[in-house]
This record gives sequence, structure tokens and C-alpha cells, in this order.
Amino acid sequence: MSSFKNLKRLIKIQHVLVGYGLDELIDKTGYLKPLKYLFLLWPKRVNKKLPLGQRIRKALEELGPIFIKFGQAISTRRDLLPLEVADELAKLQDQVPPFPKEQALEMLAKEYDQPLDELFSRIDNEPLAAASIAQVHSAALMDGQEVIIKILRPNIKNLIESDVAVLHILARLAQKYWHESEQIKPIEIVNEYEKTIINELDLKREAANTTKLKRNFSGSDLLYVPEIYWDFCRTNILVQERIFGTSIRDIDTLKSSNMNFKVLAENGVEIFFTQVFRHNFFHADMHPGNIFVLLDDPENPKYAAVDFGIIGTLTENDQYYLAENFLAFFEEDYRKIAQLHIDSGWVPPDTRVDELEIAVRTVCEPIFNKPLSEISFAKVLISLFNTARQFNMEIQPQLILLQKTLFNIEGLGRQLYPELDLWKTAYPVLKEWMGEQMGPRAILKDFRNNLPLMRQTARNFPKILKHLSQQAAGKNDNDIQLIQIQQQISQQQQKQFYIGLGITAIPSSVLIYYLASLPWIAYSLLLIGVISLYKGKPT
Repeated sequence: MSSFKNLKRLIKIQHVLVGYGLDELIDKTGYLKPLKYLFLLWPKRVNKKLPLGQRIRKALEELGPIFIKFGQAISTRRDLLPLEVADELAKLQDQVPPFPKEQALEMLAKEYDQPLDELFSRIDNEPLAAASIAQVHSAALMDGQEVIIKILRPNIKNLIESDVAVLHILARLAQKYWHESEQIKPIEIVNEYEKTIINELDLKREAANTTKLKRNFSGSDLLYVPEIYWDFCRTNILVQERIFGTSIRDIDTLKSSNMNFKVLAENGVEIFFTQVFRHNFFHADMHPGNIFVLLDDPENPKYAAVDFGIIGTLTENDQYYLAENFLAFFEEDYRKIAQLHIDSGWVPPDTRVDELEIAVRTVCEPIFNKPLSEISFAKVLISLFNTARQFNMEIQPQLILLQKTLFNIEGLGRQLYPELDLWKTAYPVLKEWMGEQMGPRAILKDFRNNLPLMRQTARNFPKILKHLSQQAAGKNDNDIQLIQIQQQISQQQQKQFYIGLGITAIPSSVLIYYLASLPWIAYSLLLIGVISLYKGKPT
């Protein structure tokens, strides 16, 4: 039955695309191409003379949330899309037809199980915004606090699960028949996308994300994050402080307020890199519909953001290799870029670093002949990924959200201030972060974090020796010799442990003494290092 539903959905997709005159898209779906001619016999529902962007937008709206989210993702890439198409797709961000207000109020009353007028002094009937997964109503609490109420669309989970099942079918077909699937990993990408969009259906999770981001930017002059009212939040309902900022898309209002667009654009870049590298917790759905500007101080503008359903994080290794790659781009160190791709495992370990360096240089040299303010970092990444695929680079699913967010930030920044020098703004943030990761405080932090493991390892050596000696009792000479060899190996391992501890602790003590001005810690490490080297000396 499930397979039949999936087939019906695939046919529905074909039908909608043909109905909106998007025949050229169907030619790319191969195995269902013959159905195109059947649908062409049916009456057209839409005049093909309508603008292409409008037809694409209407088709995506009819196909539902998964496809609306796709349209949202690409709407900010004005450097890759015709402006007419980008303008239409931008309407998907908060101009999706709402569900009836009576249904919204009924859902609220059911979840709270008490009269709404006992919880809210006002709930506006008309939605403030309607998106693909939820819609938002403005309201006020009993104490007069202005809030917004975000409510999931009815039956949205079933609809999304149905479309995700279709995406899994398409991914498996691609994995089987598409020669580039080994590098692209379509199944893993769909798995990652499914996890992301399912997470969006839990509004308590979004509330928790919002709270953490607010804490991360507490006291910041760059970004304001609204307050969450936890007593009113449910899995399908979120209540938070209402933001009275100006939409980032309202350029006319921003201009009339004498906004400093250069600072505004640069602040957006700094917010992104701060989230990724300092906090390792970044807003991964920063399309213009989710971003506002507070006009209190136009010379030093401050952002306000909403909708934290999609959050990205990275492993420590990914953070390190990304930062090193970015810095290598800035410094035009192409060999380092090639080596980092190999060290990180993004390309096979047997890749020749000199050949990859030449390929990277071929992409980057023409680009760096331009002023930095004219370089699109998004286009650089696309070119580098295309080049690396020649060396069997695998798509890293964990980096997809990061890449999408970076593309959005650059696209938005260049809209606000076309001369934006993304590199100049990002470079000092990355340089400072790398310094913190390699500095004495980082060494001390690593040492402190590993101290319990070192202590436990040292404690276990006597137990291991005792266990081996007990096993030796009653054994023959060969067994005893084997035990003696094992004991010698254990002793050598113990000595190596102490030597490693000593040669780590002593240089760390010197660095901390001269750079961190923490003499008591430095002396303690020095003492630990000397004792460790003594214990590890050859007998």
C-alpha cells in the first residue's frame, strides 16, 4: 500500500509540473517521462504565459511543505537565479496561504485545556505570517506582554513523512543509477534532510534552541534573540516575545532611517562566524523572512532573529579544518588547502597533494586577481567542490547546513552592501579563534579535561600487573615467560605514559607562565612534568 501511495505521489509531482507548464523539468525525471504526454492531453490549469517565476512558485506551493522549503533555500541565491524567479520564490518565506483562524483557535484551546481568555488578553484572528510548516498569530499575555503564537499546520507530520518517503525512493534510484552518487551520497543527504525537517516539527526543540542562542548572545551589540515563555509552549505550539523590528527586506524603510548598510552587512558576517566557531551553534535558516533590524541606533545597527527550528553544529575536527581552510583561502596557501582536504578525510588518503594543489590553484588564481570585495565566496566554494570531485571528494552531509547558511549570509550581505568584503570581516574572527584554540589557555583546558583519564590509566597499571601475576601461578615455563614478556611490555607502556606526560606538562608550564600569567598553575605543571620524567626514566 505504501509503495502505491509513493507512486501516486510521483505521478502527482509530474502532473503538477506539467500543469504549470514546467515541461522542461519533467524531461530530467527519466523513468516517468512517458507520463508527460498523457498529462499534456489534459486541460491546462495555468496559462503558460504567466511569468516563469510565478509558475514555479505556484507549483511548489501546490506540492507542499518539502518543496516549499526547497524554494525557500534557493530564493536567497540571487547570483544564481534570474531576479524575477528569485523575487517570486522569496514570497514562499511568509506568504503561504494560511489555514483557517477557527482551526488555529480550536487547536490552542485543545492543547491548553482551558479558556483562552484566561491565558491571553488578546489573540489576533488574522495570522501575522504563514509558512510551510506553521503559522504565526500575534497576541498579548494577561500582563500585557506582546507575544507571537506559532502553531504547526494540521496534519503536517503525515504530509512531510509522505514526501520524505518519496525523496528516499528518488535517492535510492540515484544511488543505483547515477554515476556520481558515490561522491554525492544522495541517501545520506536525504537522511540528513529528513532529520532536519522532522526536528522542525517539535516546537519545544525550537524553544530550547532559542533559549540557548539568547544565552550565547546575552549582552551582545550584534544580535537580539527573543524571550521564550515556557509555560505556554507545547510540542506543536511556541509562544515567544514579539519582535518589533524592520524586516531586512524592507530596504526603503532602512534607507529612510539613514541605516549604515556597510556596518549592517559586516555585522551579519561576524554573527555567522561567531556562531559557527565561538559558539558551535548556528542559526541554519537565515533567510530574509527570519531577520529583522532594530532601528534604535542606525549607525550601529543591531539584528534580531526569529525561527530557530533549524540549528547547525560541527564536530571539533570539522571546526578546525574549516577554519584552517578559510584562513588558507585568505592567505592564498593552495598547498595547505590541498593537504587539509586529505588530512580531514574529505578526499581519499592516497590523493597526491601536489596534483590537488595544482587543481586548487587553477581555480583560485584567476579569482584572486580581483579586489576581495568583488569575490563571491559562495562561487569559490562551488568551484572548489567541483574541482575536488575530480579527486573523488565525497559530499560531507554534516557540512550541508553550514554551506547553505554561508551562501544565504553572503547573498543577504551583498544585497545590503554590494561592496561587502566578506574576507576582511571574517579574517580577524577566524584568526582570533585559531589563536584561542592553540594558545596556553587551550593547552591548559585540554590538560585539565584529560587529567581524569590520565589518573585512571595510572591507577589501572598495578591492577593489570597483579592480574597477570595471579594468572602466572601454576603455569608452565612457557606461560611464565609469556607473562614476563607481557609484564615488560606493560612496564614499557607505563614509562612511555610518564614520559609523554612529562614532555607535555613542562612546555605547557613555560607557555602558561609567560603568556597566561598564571604562575601557580605553571609551577604545578612543571612539578608534575619533572616527577613524570623521573618515573619514566630507563632502569
